Amino acid sequence: MTSSSRAVTALSLLAAALLFAGCASDAPGSSTPTSSPGSSAGAVDGDDMDDMEGALLDDGRMFAVVTWGSSTCVPQVDEVTANGQTVSVSLVDVDADAVCTADMQQRASVGALPDGVDPTQDITLQVTYGDLSDVVDLDGDPEATGTPGSSTEYLPSAGWVDDGTLVLLTWGSSSCAPIVESLDAATLTATFVTDDTRMCTMDMAPRVTLLAFGDDAVDDDATTLTLVGDALDGTVEIRG
Repeated sequence: MTSSSRAVTALSLLAAALLFAGCASDAPGSSTPTSSPGSSAGAVDGDDMDDMEGALLDDGRMFAVVTWGSSTCVPQVDEVTANGQTVSVSLVDVDADAVCTADMQQRASVGALPDGVDPTQDITLQVTYGDLSDVVDLDGDPEATGTPGSSTEYLPSAGWVDDGTLVLLTWGSSSCAPIVESLDAATLTATFVTDDTRMCTMDMAPRVTLLAFGDDAVDDDATTLTLVGDALDGTVEIRG
């Protein structure tokens, strides 16, 4: 069995400085990532609140698990272990005493795949979160070139978690996660708020944002997501 892998922890200021100097070589993961306050995930419907979804990210180095709950109290990945292509994931609340909003939204939690897992082959996530448990099947990505445990390239990545919702991974300050301004399902474009007045920490962290375009609005053949604003301008290949 592959040794346990703890949840993604924050990069130090020194590591961030090395990264910007082009010298960073840390493995993927740098802080406890959460869905941003600007995530566009929709409200819960009926019995779906216990369902979990997932996606491969970071060219096969990382994964996201999507749960339902308060948008202000997003669980973090605690422990990850692997036995072949079966990966056991435990989610925990960051602060059991936190006061959470009473909304019911999709939230994304991200973690690193353990060494030895092959992202080009199908992966089974066995997820536990308190009294909840679910099995999330991830299709292998034959184009994945990243190796779990290897250094990330700090590039944006995105994957489908259902027919109309994408999970987007970006890298930057953990205190200034992207805030969604608008979504255009016709062109699969996400526009983010640009606010140069925000005071941001100098760490380099993974930030996950859910983008709910709508099940009936997205072209089934869409493979490219366009990002606009907040220094994220560019395109991202959608995998999975």
